[in-house]
Amino acid sequence: MRGLMAIKRVDNAVSTLFLCNRFSPSIAKLSRWVSRTGDGPMYAVLGAVAALTDGLHGQSFLVAGLLAFAIQLPIYVTLKRSFRRARPSDLPSFITPSDLYSMPSGHTAAAFLMASLLSHFYPEWEPVYWCWAAMIGISRVLLGVHFATDILAGMVLGLSCAGIILSL
Repeated sequence: MRGLMAIKRVDNAVSTLFLCNRFSPSIAKLSRWVSRTGDGPMYAVLGAVAALTDGLHGQSFLVAGLLAFAIQLPIYVTLKRSFRRARPSDLPSFITPSDLYSMPSGHTAAAFLMASLLSHFYPEWEPVYWCWAAMIGISRVLLGVHFATDILAGMVLGLSCAGIILSL
């Protein structure tokens, strides 16, 4: 129990540091844009473009993405409903989240899943993918809808689901 309380204190301290300063509203504008690049439709478009323009390689990428998300999404929903962790409160929030609970971050899970797949299929841009995934996670904290540990849990979920598919 003490460990959970310590994690909660650290999460609150990090969120307070990120959200309770005079730069927060300006940073939130950029964070909102970054976060939107991690919305679901972008992944569908990316997979479709790869499948249409890169032959069998692109089709393999699309299939891997569909399978990975087919694993990730039910786990994500189950974890959200199991943890029922409230989102940050008593701190500024710059967007309205789509659901009540924060653990794990679905945007972060999807971003790290996609970064893993992109790195495997298109390794020439690998550093960009990982930086983008990290920025998605950070943007969710900067927008006031997730704690740092929500981001870590999302990252682990996304990497795990991608790893399962890539190992097959």
